[in-house]
Amino acid sequence: MSLDLVIRNAFVIDGSGTPRFGADVGVSGGKIVAVGKISEPAREAIDAQGAVVSPGFIDGHTHMDAQVF
Repeated sequence: MSLDLVIRNAFVIDGSGTPRFGADVGVSGGKIVAVGKISEPAREAIDAQGAVVSPGFIDGHTHMDAQVF
């Protein structure tokens, strides 16, 4: 299987409550298909050394009106 995108050397925070960990993230067809050490080829690769990748959605909205001011 060839990936569309692989994000290499990232710190992954997966939302499970466990500490961040170093890993690669593989994407195919717009979906995450692999997390870990990925050696397979990809059409595009991003070196995320020192950056955090958080697979999934982080909802940053709030209903706290004070932030408007």
